[in-house]
Amino acid sequence: MKARRNKKQIPSFRKLLKTSKVKLENKLKNKQFKQQSTLKKYRKEQRKLRQAVKDAVSKKPIPLEDPREKQPGKRIEREEEEEEEALPLDMMDEDDLQLMRDLGQTASFLTRDLSSSEPVHVKKRKHERIIEKYEKIPRTLQTAPEKELIHLLPIKDKSGIIPQTREKPVTDNNQDEEDEEDLELEEEIIEDPIRELTLEEHLIERRKKLQEKKMHIAALASAILSDPESNIKKLKELRSMLMEQDPDVAVTVRKLVIVSLMELFKDITPSYKIRPLTEAEKSTKIRKETQKLREFEEGLVSQYKFYLENLEQMIKDWKQRKLKKSNVVSLKAYKGLAEVAVKSLCELLVALSHFNFHNNIIVLIVPLMNDVSKSISEMCCEAVKKLFKQDKLGQASLGVIKVISGFVKGRNYEVRPEMLKTFLCLRIKEVEVKKDTEDINKPKKFMTFKEKRKTLSRMQRKWKKAEEKLERELLEAEASESTEKKLKLHTETLNIVFVTYFRILKKAQRSPLLPAVLEGLAKFAHLINVEFFDDLLVVLHTLIESGDLSYQESLHCVQTAFHILSGQGDVLNIDPMKFYTHLYKTLFKLHAGATNEGVEIVLQCLDVMLTKRRKQVSQQRALAFIKRLCTLALHVLPNASIGILATNRILMHTFPKTDLLLDNESQGSGVFLPELDEPEYCNAQNTALWELHALRRHYHPIVQRFAAHLIAGAPSEGSEALKPELSRRSATELFETYSMAAMTFNPPVQSSSSKRKDEVLQGDAFLNEDLNQLIKRHCSEVATHLPLDFSRYSTTSLQRRFVFK
Repeated sequence: MKARRNKKQIPSFRKLLKTSKVKLENKLKNKQFKQQSTLKKYRKEQRKLRQAVKDAVSKKPIPLEDPREKQPGKRIEREEEEEEEALPLDMMDEDDLQLMRDLGQTASFLTRDLSSSEPVHVKKRKHERIIEKYEKIPRTLQTAPEKELIHLLPIKDKSGIIPQTREKPVTDNNQDEEDEEDLELEEEIIEDPIRELTLEEHLIERRKKLQEKKMHIAALASAILSDPESNIKKLKELRSMLMEQDPDVAVTVRKLVIVSLMELFKDITPSYKIRPLTEAEKSTKIRKETQKLREFEEGLVSQYKFYLENLEQMIKDWKQRKLKKSNVVSLKAYKGLAEVAVKSLCELLVALSHFNFHNNIIVLIVPLMNDVSKSISEMCCEAVKKLFKQDKLGQASLGVIKVISGFVKGRNYEVRPEMLKTFLCLRIKEVEVKKDTEDINKPKKFMTFKEKRKTLSRMQRKWKKAEEKLERELLEAEASESTEKKLKLHTETLNIVFVTYFRILKKAQRSPLLPAVLEGLAKFAHLINVEFFDDLLVVLHTLIESGDLSYQESLHCVQTAFHILSGQGDVLNIDPMKFYTHLYKTLFKLHAGATNEGVEIVLQCLDVMLTKRRKQVSQQRALAFIKRLCTLALHVLPNASIGILATNRILMHTFPKTDLLLDNESQGSGVFLPELDEPEYCNAQNTALWELHALRRHYHPIVQRFAAHLIAGAPSEGSEALKPELSRRSATELFETYSMAAMTFNPPVQSSSSKRKDEVLQGDAFLNEDLNQLIKRHCSEVATHLPLDFSRYSTTSLQRRFVFK
């Protein structure tokens, strides 16, 4: 078996026949290929030789030299040997001479070795390559004019004297003629100046240019919107139009491009932040779709960055008020460009809070909130407020708060109050609060049996890890942020806000920022840590007692104090009687004039001070406030009267024994002292609410309705009960609903229809009968030109006056 396996298999006859045919075909093909190649070489060689003959005819041939033979002695010996070997012409036969003549007429005479009898197409020898190189050298024609040389002073060197020459410049007559023609054309152009356009023609021309630019901007923008990934390079072309140089349309075109780019970025920007690629990611091989997406993201980020830089430069140019070298845009136009740039930045601040360079936009916008220009300042403040209202997580809000806090501190608290009023729009309702039990109770040294059972084994830890991973993936799939992260961001934001507020309370108590600080503290007071309550209440009371505050600022102080005490401050044993006294005293500072808007703060304070703290309020205090509020309702606007009466209704329901104010008989001893500023000691139980009868005849129907309702004892049922649209609303809502800010009555006052129209005096009926007769007589007289004698009339009038006396 082994022997058979080792033996080679003998090919069959058919197989041999097939292989022989294949070999023959291959040989035939090779032979044909060689013939074709030799034929091509021969044709190419003949072509080169014909060209060489033509060159030789035009110029006397130069003797060929081998560049490798550098020594002249050897070259001379070789030439002598060749002369000895060469036969003279008289010793040659006629046949040899004829052969020489024939070879001289052929093209191969210059390149072929005469001593060899080989055909022309045989392989070239090595020395023939020299001929090829020689033939490739370009030849100069003798017809070219020789250049004249100018001999200069020689230079002496170590090696000796070196002569110096220079070519003489040749004057070209044709060039001179062309120059003369150009000068003539320029003279003709100067002779025919451009016609100046009229104002109307200039406006028409400008309108045409502007329309062309608009169409170009629209075409680029629509192309980018249709396919952003493919046309991302057109963003650069559109951005280049920000540097428009045509002075007629430069400002308008730049404004249009700014707004167009802003809208484009809002539309094509992805909903995630683009990070730069690492070196490992760049080196890995990826698909074409991924590569296209990467190129799009890189181009988008770079163009967005350049766009923001352009906007920043426009704002800087306006601030510095310096003209550029081009002088395309005037100083007056800088403000318009800057306003459009600021508006675009504000839009991007709100719309692209998740995208790259958002912090750079914040750094640009925050200083402009304190700008001298009121329009720009309001625009930036409104954008920040809008961002605070729509920021659910709090990441963008935290960045803005940090920059504002640093800016206020750097300017030594000399900023616009509107900057701090933006803090009121923060969406912060919960923060992380430290638990007292964790701070007080120390951790135990030893673990109990139950705690040991709670410890997990290795397998349980493995399962726990898998569960946490699954929960994380589910959260990412739902795109929902964790509550812990949100609370952490809100806590950090509120800490910065309170630090800013406390710095102003401590260092700048007479600053115009104080009302905004007190308003902010009133809103976020329930989130302040309990440790600061005592110090904060002392500061607020000191501010009130100083007397430097306006009525509105003092009301904010009272509101802040009671917000603190109504939240976590319930635990503290603090008597806020001084704040009650201050509010009772401040009520009469309000009237129907400019202070009418302060009634809204009063209503909020009363809700916190009396209604929510009903258990800590005495009956004497409640009676005093009800009486003073009814008096206040007489001299404020109708919307404030409605809010005050609605508050009295709630107080009468909260403190039922206050209905004794509806009786005329006095209760207890003493006399009511309305001028006393202490609500506890003014003897309000000995008076009655006579103001309600005056309010019952008020011109406003809702005020009349509330007054009648309170006189009846504020019943919840019956004919004197209020309608649900009035009873279910709070006092603050009623104040805003019936506001007279638009200078109209709400509801509108009905026009009174006159019953006796015939008795109405019309026309001449208003005048005296004697006077009517005198007017008719003078109107009927013919006008005559008589000399005017005022002295006669004056003397007669004086005589009559004395007679009457």
